[in-house]
Amino acid sequence: MGFDPKLIDELLKDGHSVEAIAGENGLLKQLTKAILERALSAELTTHLGYEKHEVAGRGSGNSRNGVSRKRLKGDFGTLDIEVPRDRLSSFEPQLLPKGQVRWHGFDDKILSLYARGMTTREIQGHLEEMYQVEVSPALISNVTEAVMDEVRAWQSRPLDEVYAIVYLDALVVKMRVDGRVENRAVYVAIGVTLGGQKEVLGLWTSANEGAKFWLQVLTELNNRGVKDIFIACVDGLKGFPAAIETVFPKTIVQLCIVHMVRASLNYVNWRERQLVVVDLKTIYRAATEDEAAFQLEQFALKWDRKYPTIAALWRRNWLGIVPLFQFPAEVRRIIYTTNAIESLNMSLRKAIKTRGAFPSEDAAIKVMYLALRNLSAKWKYIQGWRNALNRFVVLWEARFPQHHEAINK
Repeated sequence: MGFDPKLIDELLKDGHSVEAIAGENGLLKQLTKAILERALSAELTTHLGYEKHEVAGRGSGNSRNGVSRKRLKGDFGTLDIEVPRDRLSSFEPQLLPKGQVRWHGFDDKILSLYARGMTTREIQGHLEEMYQVEVSPALISNVTEAVMDEVRAWQSRPLDEVYAIVYLDALVVKMRVDGRVENRAVYVAIGVTLGGQKEVLGLWTSANEGAKFWLQVLTELNNRGVKDIFIACVDGLKGFPAAIETVFPKTIVQLCIVHMVRASLNYVNWRERQLVVVDLKTIYRAATEDEAAFQLEQFALKWDRKYPTIAALWRRNWLGIVPLFQFPAEVRRIIYTTNAIESLNMSLRKAIKTRGAFPSEDAAIKVMYLALRNLSAKWKYIQGWRNALNRFVVLWEARFPQHHEAINK
């Protein structure tokens, strides 16, 4: 929509300062009020079926009946609006529905701040400082609490029949349980569809990790429609291989190499970390399993004297590492770098680090869900996915859904 420059010049003739235009009683606020009230008046005219003072309104059975005042909150601060009424009280404004005191998008601002880990009191102070709007803690709590219905629907939504890769990882979050603060693990599952699109499948919390817990999670995914997973990339989660074999017996379980490297570096002093990383790369970037085993022995010969725990860690987890070597380089990169879940966890940690402890499990899940929603909206398709998909088709064509669009393209 364009505006006549002469009209804008006319509006600005009394002043061009920031205060005159965007201040508490500035032009923008006055214009917003005038446009809203004009639009509401037009809505009432449509509802009644005749213009103000028109003869057609006589004897119509309904007519205008003054105004009611509403204080609206939004990016513009607070705004007192006069909402027209009719005598039969049958007028339901669409622009500003009855009961609405916050402008469209204002709740989104509250949720955006909440997703960044701000507490209710911090959000209240921020809105008052930025927009000169006084918002009660109860209102903020009500807005964020409404998110739980969305979370429950999201957590139970139907999923694809087949996922090429599923990454599983966990974050430790402090939350209050039964009156005391505990460290609880929040588990995140990311699926990669056959089209190469990343998708967060769910969030789960547990005090104790193990086969029983993972069996419950995988059974839930199965009940939501998942019939097969080609590769599950995990961080050495206890009990996971046994659980996934029960629900998805054809799935290859791959230990996350990034987590293996990180666990190895826990034993290394800062000055030698880069040297150890370079030598570990010779293991997981080997062309074959035999070469990888040889490189592991070479690593042990060089470092066992100083860091004997590292080679022992890799030998202990060797069966979870070696599935990697049956794939070409383009598939390996997608499996072992787990950038999808690493970047996601980084964003989640930013959201939760400002909190000493969450007052409840629901409060933690709400913040993490909102952070996930913001992050996943920016996700793009996995780079190099076409090459990986072609390899999957060769290996597991019979496991693809019949006539799947990813195969036909």
